[in-house]
Amino acid sequence: MHPHDTTAHVEQLRAALKANGITLPSLGTDLPTFASAYAVPPLITLGNCNEATARALTVALRKAAGK
Repeated sequence: MHPHDTTAHVEQLRAALKANGITLPSLGTDLPTFASAYAVPPLITLGNCNEATARALTVALRKAAGK
């Protein structure tokens, strides 16, 4: 995979989150940076989430970090 294959990275992140029971509905590619004429990789938009999703994300990240 090319380092700037943003769509693939978004899908991998979506799959990893789903494997932990987490859904970020706004997850996607930031269109203004995707369409930018500058030679920088596009940003990935994580978006907003509710408190339960933030809590689940925190638990998954702590578990992955061994804490």
